[in-house]
This record gives sequence, C-alpha cells and structure tokens, in this order.
Amino acid sequence: MLNGLPFRMLANYTGDLRSQRRRLFLKPFHSRSAARFQLKRRQHPYELRLVEKPSTFVWNFPPAQVGFTARMTPVIIKQLSKQFDGTPVLNRVDLQIEAGEIFFLLGPSGCGKTTLLRSIAGFCAPDAGEIYFGNEEVTRIPPHQRNTGMMFQSYALWPHMTVLENVAFGLKERKIAKAEIGNRAREALAAVRMEALSERKINELSGGQQQRVALARALVIRPRCLLLDEPLSNLDAKLRLEMRSEIRRVCKESGLTAIYVTHDQKEALSIADRVAVMDRGCIRQTGTPLEIYRRPQSKFVADFIGETNFVDGIITALADGKARVSTGIGDFYGMIGDSRMKSGDPVTLSIRPESWKLQPGAAGENSIRGHLEETVYLGEMAQYQVVCGSHSLKFFEINPRSLATEGAREIHATVAVEDVTVLPRES
Repeated sequence: MLNGLPFRMLANYTGDLRSQRRRLFLKPFHSRSAARFQLKRRQHPYELRLVEKPSTFVWNFPPAQVGFTARMTPVIIKQLSKQFDGTPVLNRVDLQIEAGEIFFLLGPSGCGKTTLLRSIAGFCAPDAGEIYFGNEEVTRIPPHQRNTGMMFQSYALWPHMTVLENVAFGLKERKIAKAEIGNRAREALAAVRMEALSERKINELSGGQQQRVALARALVIRPRCLLLDEPLSNLDAKLRLEMRSEIRRVCKESGLTAIYVTHDQKEALSIADRVAVMDRGCIRQTGTPLEIYRRPQSKFVADFIGETNFVDGIITALADGKARVSTGIGDFYGMIGDSRMKSGDPVTLSIRPESWKLQPGAAGENSIRGHLEETVYLGEMAQYQVVCGSHSLKFFEINPRSLATEGAREIHATVAVEDVTVLPRES
C-alpha cells in the first residue's frame, strides 16, 4: 500500500540477492487520475516510495529479509479440535508459540501431536478453532499460501536431482528469478554446511547428509515457520546426537520459529526452548525442558519425561511450598506444585533415579534402607534395583568407581527435598 492505495506489480524486480534495494515498475490498472494500484506479492512487508516518475517505485526490503535471516513469526492456536470417525484427536487445544522459539510437541503415539502439526501446516483441516501466524488467521488458507517449511520424517527428496536442484525446487515452483534461485539455494546449503556436495545425487549421500539437504530445502523458501515431523527418527544413535545440535544451531542462526514433533524425550530436552507434553488430544503441561523434567505437574508427565520412582503417601504437614508426606517406606519432605493441596490429601511422590545418593548408615527423613536386587553397569553410570519394603526402586550412580554387590547387601540412600516432587494422586 502507498498512501492507503493498492498497487499491482507488473514486472519482476532485479538486483543482487544481498542488495537492500529493488526497483519495480508499476502502472495503474484503473484510470491514471484515480491512481489505484495493487501489489500482489504479500509474503513480506514491502516499503514502496515514488521516485522520478509516477510509474517507477523503489522497494526496500526490511533488514530482516536481507541475507538468510528469517522473519520471526509467533504461532497462536485457539480452541483447536479435530475428530476422525467420531474419535477426538485434538480437544480444544490452546497454545502460544513465541516468535523465534524452538517449540516441541512431545507425547506418545496417538496423542495428537502430528495432527496438530499438520493442522498448522494446512494439510489437515480442523473441525473447530483458529490458527494464527502473527495477526493473520490462516485456519482455512491452503498449505502453499501459508509459506511454511515442512521437514518430513522420510525427507521426501527427489532421487533423480542433485543436492542443489532438490534445494532449489521450491523456489522454481514459486517462479523466482533464475539468478536468485541459485544464490538462495547455495546460501541454504551453506547454512547446513553442505555447499561442497551441491552437485551430488541424493543416493550418494549418507543419512545425515540427506537430512541436512531436507533442512536446507525447507529453509530456502524463507518460511514464516519451520515444521519438523520426527526428522531424526531414521538416523542411527550417533547421527541423532550430532543433528540435534545442528538443527538448533540452524534455527537460531536463521531466526526461525520452529515447531518440532517427536516422541523422543532426549531430543526435546536437548533442543527445545519450550515443550508441550500431549496426551489423548490435550496438552498436559507446557514449559522449559528444565521445568518439565524437574517440576512435572502430573504423574503422566513425570513418567513420560525420563525415568522416575513413584511412591504413594499422605500429606501430614504443609509449609513454605513444601509438604511432609508419610509413605510405606518412611517420611519424606518434597516440593508441591499445586497450591490447592492440603493436609490429609493422598499424593504420589516422584523421585528421579539419579537423585538418590548412596550413603552408608543414612537414616531419618528422606532416607531409605533396602537390599540390592540387581546391578547394571553402563560405563558412565550404574543402575541399581533396590527393594525397600513393598517397593522396588531404581537408583542411578553417576561415574561409579566401584559397583555395589548384588544379593543381601544392605543399601542406604538419601534424597534432597528439592528432588522430591509431590503430585496429586491419580486414580
């Protein structure tokens, strides 16, 4: 818009990719006296100003569009619902993903995380609710008009094309000028450190290299939002570790808002800025990886995110955000996350295996005594299965210098108050 008037673009811009300025030639499509124009491209905010004569304007890219930096876009989900054959898959989901955030949708198979991602991409039409990219509602806009980059589990690369041709494919479909296609494709490959292999065919690449090509192809269109559907599931363990940090690096350097679906807790904890844990179409908890792991709000979240020990008990006292809980293996002090808890409530304690500290002769509150049932040595840590009364507890000992002996040997251990989470008892 120029002075409130719409414009129509009748010629492509020219100039080098990194130039701050493009020259456009426009002319009115109604009468010249009415001076009515329409600018058809709406992917990015443009600034138009009159120069020299009424039919020539200068288009200035905003600084965020120069080079390979993306325009950060928040994504807002309001009351999104979806059913398949009468079975609810998404149940009034509310979510706000901040601009430039790497946000994970985490949960078991069938929880609705992929359906939510496909709804954001436009591949799945919700039955109710709204999806916004910034201030723009995109709920009913088709996928190709949302300007999202999608990275699939299978990568979906063209085997007959070179690496460069695969990355450039989306730009060709958008009718981008040929010179710009080459520049942008090479920039995307440089961002994922694959520029040296640009002329190779896809079948000449390793799994990790193919994954980088798929990421470059999603980045090259400069999407408003990058969507990733379990992109590391086809890689071996070593490559997954390498690509976790690579995906985070690329997203942060490019300034992208990224939404990532996975059922792998380690991926979520190591890459995400924030995580939403889903179950049966609902979001059970949203928070940073540290908050989700150390302060789960339900037994489901505590059990899904890593390993833990559950011990049932009754609250006997409350003070300063802490509770004293009487259990079958002794009294424990722990942190409460629900201010509605009161003395006498049935609760469940969640204690992570790595929180236990083996200490000879430990006794009193927040301590247990049991006998060692099983030992598993894993190099960097040892896993102990300890029987305490009617409970079987798992302990992790980090960097063990020697191993406890299996059998009747008595084990003493303590746990800090900050490492005990008091959860509402679930039926």
